[in-house]
Amino acid sequence: MPQRLRRRLALVGVVGLILWVAFFDSHSVWRRVAYAQELDRMSEENAAIGAENDALEARLDRGLDDATVERVAREQYGMRRPGERVYRVEDAPE
Repeated sequence: MPQRLRRRLALVGVVGLILWVAFFDSHSVWRRVAYAQELDRMSEENAAIGAENDALEARLDRGLDDATVERVAREQYGMRRPGERVYRVEDAPE
């Protein structure tokens, strides 16, 4: 086999290996970049959920006032005061 053919085959093999590792392998550069982007997105989402949890914990620590209890009783449980008429309004189906 001539020296020139060996060099070309070696070059094609190296280029093929680089392409395989960069794009097609299970640990490819392409997938690592996608994983890094997903990690950033999930970290931001996790921070937002943590902040929301802290706000909800602070709200629970303050306790419920009478207006909140009455609103929840009316909206979620359909309760009413004695002698009061309640009319339910439902949204029209879309």
